[in-house]
Parts: sequence; C-alpha cells; structure tokens
Amino acid sequence: MYSHMMVGSNDIARSKKFYDAVFGATGGKPGFEDPKGRLVYMNNGGVFLVTPPIDGGEATHGNGSTIGFAMTGPDQAAAWHKAGLEAGGTAIEDPPGERPGSGMYLAYLRDPDGNKLCALHRIPAAS
Repeated sequence: MYSHMMVGSNDIARSKKFYDAVFGATGGKPGFEDPKGRLVYMNNGGVFLVTPPIDGGEATHGNGSTIGFAMTGPDQAAAWHKAGLEAGGTAIEDPPGERPGSGMYLAYLRDPDGNKLCALHRIPAAS
C-alpha cells in the first residue's frame, strides 16, 4: 500500500547520524543525500526519506503519528533501540519488550526532531 515514508528535519547531519545508527543496527546501509538535500534509505523494498521542509518552514513532528519498522526478532528491535539512544534519540513509552497478550515485541523512540518511531516484531503464535 505504501510507496515510501518521509519525515522532516531541521538538521540533516544530526538526522543522518541517528538514522544511519538505527538502520545500521538492523543490517541496513547508511543513507545517501540526494541532489535536493534529502536523506534516502532503502531496505527490504521500502524507502524512507528525511527532508528539510520544501516550504522553507520549520520541521515539526506529527503529534499522534507513529512510523513503525518491522524487525526480525526481539534482539534486532533491542539493537535498534540501543543504537537510536546512542545516536541522540529519546526513549518513550514503556521500555522495549513483549506486550502481554498482544503477540508483539515493541520498542519506541523519538528521533532528534521529535518524530515517533516504533520497532515491532510480531511473535509467532505457539503451536
């Protein structure tokens, strides 16, 4: 359904440090800057971009918005969360872990510009 996700940033160099770290923790490659000054990350058929706002205004995060990234397991989600914290992200909500009764392992961060991110692993049902 989705072709790409894009968030705004007021500091592309700071964003590159953060997103290179969180995507690197999950096996992704560092982003590259396109001719318009946007950071581009491509992994597993998805595209994620970070851009200074085209209208020249201040980048702000969407209150109530969350961007979720699929993880291969709890270890990858934990590595993503740790890398994000070390690269300037902020831990939010409950600590990383399995949410009882949900069948999901979740880890939440805000990036340096305040965008809310989630690492999610769906735990296979016991047979």
